[in-house]
Amino acid sequence: MKKLAIYAGSFDPVTLGHLDLIRRTAEIFDRVILAIAAESSKTTLFTREERVLLTQEAVKDYDTVEVDSFDGLVVDYVRSRGGEVMIRGIRAHSDFEYEFRMALTNRKLAPDIETLFMMPNESHSYVSSSLVKEVAKLGGDVGGFVTPEVKAALAEKFSH
Repeated sequence: MKKLAIYAGSFDPVTLGHLDLIRRTAEIFDRVILAIAAESSKTTLFTREERVLLTQEAVKDYDTVEVDSFDGLVVDYVRSRGGEVMIRGIRAHSDFEYEFRMALTNRKLAPDIETLFMMPNESHSYVSSSLVKEVAKLGGDVGGFVTPEVKAALAEKFSH
């Protein structure tokens, strides 16, 4: 039986830290779906369509990785796609507290779906989409944090 992992998030925008987790997840699982949340408690810079396109471009060389988007509860989406495992990235202790609460809530809603926590490579452990957007907004070089396509998209967003 093929194992499917679903890595859900806002990916606003996708960073090299995300890509590190995606690469390693693709080495462990037969298939990976990057599920971009349409709605989030976060205010997004990029539209859902832009986030999907930027993420598709970033993972175009991964044959076993698919990019999709969803509305509603992530556990409902995971079930609808036949997934058994959700990937969640943890950078620091502060991430763990939030992710731990979410994992327990998701377990209560869907005990058949497991949450797997992964840490990015140390070189990306401090990078967040929020940090990248802040640096880009202030005119800093985000080339060390994102792909060239995301860097260009950020420059375009903040050029107005």
